[in-house]
Amino acid sequence: MIGADTAWILTSTALVLLMTLPGLALFYGGLVKATNIISVLIQCFAIACMASLIWLIAGYSLSFSGSGAYIGDFSKIFLAGVGTSTEAGNIPENVFFMFQMTFAIITPALVVGAFVERIKFSAVLWISGLWLLFVYAPVTHWIWGGGWLASMGLQDFAGGLVVHLNCGMAALVIAKMLGSRKGFPNDVKPPHSPVLVFVGAALLWVGWFGFNGGSALAADGAAGMAITVTHISAATAALTWMFIEWMSHGKPTLVGIATGTIAGLATITPASGFVGPVGALIIGVLAGIVCYKMCTIIKNNWNIDEPIPDTYRGQPKNWVKSNYNSSTHAKKTFTELLENTYAKYIIISYNNCGIIPLDELDKILDKFGEVIKIPIEHKTYNKLKGLSSYKRTGEYNDVKEFIWVIKTNIS
Repeated sequence: MIGADTAWILTSTALVLLMTLPGLALFYGGLVKATNIISVLIQCFAIACMASLIWLIAGYSLSFSGSGAYIGDFSKIFLAGVGTSTEAGNIPENVFFMFQMTFAIITPALVVGAFVERIKFSAVLWISGLWLLFVYAPVTHWIWGGGWLASMGLQDFAGGLVVHLNCGMAALVIAKMLGSRKGFPNDVKPPHSPVLVFVGAALLWVGWFGFNGGSALAADGAAGMAITVTHISAATAALTWMFIEWMSHGKPTLVGIATGTIAGLATITPASGFVGPVGALIIGVLAGIVCYKMCTIIKNNWNIDEPIPDTYRGQPKNWVKSNYNSSTHAKKTFTELLENTYAKYIIISYNNCGIIPLDELDKILDKFGEVIKIPIEHKTYNKLKGLSSYKRTGEYNDVKEFIWVIKTNIS
């Protein structure tokens, strides 16, 4: 055993656990509605606890013991035969066990984004536990445990396939099976707290150094290069996503640049031990472009309602309605919507319930957007396209007969 290697993997273990608790929990918590943030936090916390026990009981043994092509055996259940002097390469096996446990924790937690806000807490635990045991453990054995994919020469340095592709496919399947939320895709709420999204993304970025750098299983140049390319890819993808969003919607957003960072981190992961800085730069650009586009395809073309990726991309054709009746509060709320919304239309008045006074509306329109006057008999959302829109030309008469809507400058 080499002390420096052991120390680095111990540090990496803590960093990867930090990715889930609290990184991923805060990241997801900021993207959901405010009423659901507690449920997201407890789901991530409970999954971390449950996955730890499953990993101890049988997950580790099924993943990293035996010589089978498809699944391990039960020779190391409850860490049987693993003592303080048992080695796994240059580090103690109990350290390797803990490091891999943090991967087993974050992988089912990532799937939470597919069903957040939609299923019972008990179902979350059942799905996560069974999936970890019957999907994650076998796939881990296939690639990292000497299984059939490893024998074919497939390489996954830090989990891009074992973790990200694996949980991504599970998320798509679950989201498709659950069906769409009420109002999807025209009434999806924007992230309630970009600040929490930022904090969570920042913690994930830091933790990813342990995720990828620790996968070298040594404190050496390979670990250093893995961290280097991880950082370059994340920064490149973040800027790529930001500029795409800027060009598409007229302004960058905090949620957007944070999402681009995660795209770059996840995409570089399987290659982080095999490419250099230039390769990381290219991967980062591609990650920003492809992931941005795929969020739209999943939602609009495949019609799959996966809540978290949907909030990543924004809702360029959605609606946001202000529920404030006080003109002071309404002005503040509407201004915030203009600064942060991804919505193309914002309902501001209906049947003379002037949520925003017309004189305030004039001031707002000087800065942003235009007004659409929609007859009540055509008030359904799906009939908005093609209706006439009006600049400020005194078209404010007969308010009772119309819905008044702000059309933002988002295309």
